[in-house]
Amino acid sequence: MIPFWLRRHVLLLRNLLANRERPHLVALARIDDPEDFVWAILPHAARTFSACIALMPRRSALPSAVAYLYCRMLDTYEDLVRSPKEREASLRAFAGRMSTTDAALLPAPPVVAAADSDERDRAHLLLVQRAHLVDRVFVTFDQATREIIRDLVRDMAEGMCWSSATFHAQGGVLTSEAQLSAYCRHVLGNPTVFGIRILRLHYGQPLTLTDAEREDAMLVGEFVQLANVTRDIEKDLRRGIAYDAALKPDLGRELSDPDLIRRCSDARERLLRSALSRAGAYTRAISSIRLPNVSVARAAAVLMLLFTERYYRACARRVGLPVWKGPESTLALLARSLPAAFSERIGVAEMERAESELLWVSAAER
Repeated sequence: MIPFWLRRHVLLLRNLLANRERPHLVALARIDDPEDFVWAILPHAARTFSACIALMPRRSALPSAVAYLYCRMLDTYEDLVRSPKEREASLRAFAGRMSTTDAALLPAPPVVAAADSDERDRAHLLLVQRAHLVDRVFVTFDQATREIIRDLVRDMAEGMCWSSATFHAQGGVLTSEAQLSAYCRHVLGNPTVFGIRILRLHYGQPLTLTDAEREDAMLVGEFVQLANVTRDIEKDLRRGIAYDAALKPDLGRELSDPDLIRRCSDARERLLRSALSRAGAYTRAISSIRLPNVSVARAAAVLMLLFTERYYRACARRVGLPVWKGPESTLALLARSLPAAFSERIGVAEMERAESELLWVSAAER
């Protein structure tokens, strides 16, 4: 069996080389070993999270990969099932299958009449079709690990059902900052809580978060999820979804006339400023885990923040806000993150530096 420290290097290299826009679907469909499939499809199911998971401690890395793939499956039902009724039934059925105490889980619900549009969507459909391989890894975990993953899947599914019903009732839009906050908390706040809990399990710490710790985790979820929201404004509009109520008249339209391009840019700037104002919770959330001075988990946390900072730097440039300097290539981000594995001081200093830049831009004049 390959030692995990060696596999980590292979996984990081795979993340550097993966073509996320054109995944090799035939090769992925041929993998029969459950753990090999988990690691092979992870870069195509995740964007920045894949490399961060590979950097986590061995006991936390594989459960985090499995949990992320389950979340991606839920996202696939939410994104690609057209009918709200069928979508919500699929989400609840997927969560319900996790409650079994049997050695094998029930089959994942199929994605009926999928609205897939590109190779990335088809990779996500393949993941749902091959959920049984991910399940075979899940059932090897100890009871505490399985329960943390179950909690995540149940909370995510219920949150996505709320989002589905809300979008449907409001004609495809969220109408307030509170609704947008709730949506982001469901989608990435819950996984942030999961990440804290799975690392606390690894280090033998209490699994229950205080109210303040949970709030910081939810703010981190908003901060990171708004990167996905701002990235996909035009794509979401085409499929009839908007996270900024001002874009409701533009639902279903192609990006063709200058006025629509301007409205998308204005919405992106509003969402960007909202995201950056939440950056200050990141260091507090990571500090709540009480990591040892030498910890690859801290390097993973720094890498996640640097990936997010890189995206927001590009987003700020796109909407005409001040742009700050920072590493751009994935290799440079890894090199900047790794020293945090050997020093709490270096890790905290890097996170606080990034937070300071992001908070400054959130309040900057255009």
